[in-house]
Amino acid sequence: MITRFAAAAVFAAALTACTPALAEDLPPASGSVQPDSDPFYAPPPDLASYRAGQLVDHREVGVDLGLPVRAWQLSFRTNDSRDRPELGVTTVLVPTAPWTGPGPRPVVSEQLPEDSTGTRCAPSYTLVNHTVQSAEPLTQMLAKGWIVAVPDHEGPKSGFLTGPRTAHTILDGIRAVGRFEPAGVGPDAVWGLDGYSGGGAATAWAAQLQPAYAPELSFAGAAIGGVPADLTALTTRFDGSIFSGYNFGILVAFDREYPEAGLGDLLDERGHAAVAAAGDACVDDLLYRFAFRRLDDYDLGTGLLQSPRFAQILRDNSPGATAPAMPIFNYHADTDEIVPVDQADQLMARWRAGGTTIETVRDPLGEHGLEALRRAPDARAFLADRMAAADR
Repeated sequence: MITRFAAAAVFAAALTACTPALAEDLPPASGSVQPDSDPFYAPPPDLASYRAGQLVDHREVGVDLGLPVRAWQLSFRTNDSRDRPELGVTTVLVPTAPWTGPGPRPVVSEQLPEDSTGTRCAPSYTLVNHTVQSAEPLTQMLAKGWIVAVPDHEGPKSGFLTGPRTAHTILDGIRAVGRFEPAGVGPDAVWGLDGYSGGGAATAWAAQLQPAYAPELSFAGAAIGGVPADLTALTTRFDGSIFSGYNFGILVAFDREYPEAGLGDLLDERGHAAVAAAGDACVDDLLYRFAFRRLDDYDLGTGLLQSPRFAQILRDNSPGATAPAMPIFNYHADTDEIVPVDQADQLMARWRAGGTTIETVRDPLGEHGLEALRRAPDARAFLADRMAAADR
């Protein structure tokens, strides 16, 4: 005779035996497959025939940020740094609760700091798979009832700190959201931009290129914090330090974005191996693997950081050549241990000279990561005030 315990064991064994077969029959949840293996991220053969910002595809996905929202991933045509067609992706988050505030529901493009060389680190994937870093700006804005777009601003080649193509993806993502009716935004919405650190660099580039690249879009302002503005100064500072992994991410990204520069030709055998090892890494991986390493130890003796071709790419991807038309809120800790405040001050000075209205906040004491949390409420308040004023 089978006892209760034996019967339970038989039932459990039978259930375990059946579970794998059942799981194999179920398709993976939308967005749960890594982008490199997910057909949603594959560009159509005729992508060049699409207009910049034109929708290619969309799908609803599940995003759990502790707030009731609907979320969609949108793919669209955008352009890389050489204006070659590229497929962009953004995730739009819409609170399910009705908007009860004055005027239209605010809408913001939030540039998270990807700081990576692999698409598995892109926000569209990490948001769905509960691995997103720096989610606080999203939860704060969604809690206010705002609509938030989160672009994969590094694009399909994971272009860490590649300025122009990053700006194109952000602006074309905004165009795509405006054309996606279920989001309820519309093409004439007044947007805000927000980003910190690597996301701040992306936001700075979008604000700077918007008048020329997407003049039809309307913006109330941009909040930019901890911004890496002078890549020449930063790569020199990072080299051989605990943060030298950032330099290897920059090298990988620029070699992909500007293959015609032949950066790989400057590397020795160890350099090629390092680039391969850094080629699919999130920020923590980069910082752990490459701490305290110097780029010049991986070149052919020519001095990679002093190479004219590398130096030119660093200059081309440092913002400041033109001034944004939208108002800017810029914040930074004077004691930032990763991104020095003086190079952010220089960027703001150039933009002011070009006519940009800028509100700056400088904290005498602070750490890079904590500064983002400290000033996030001020950044949200700046955007709220500017968007409310634009709707009057």
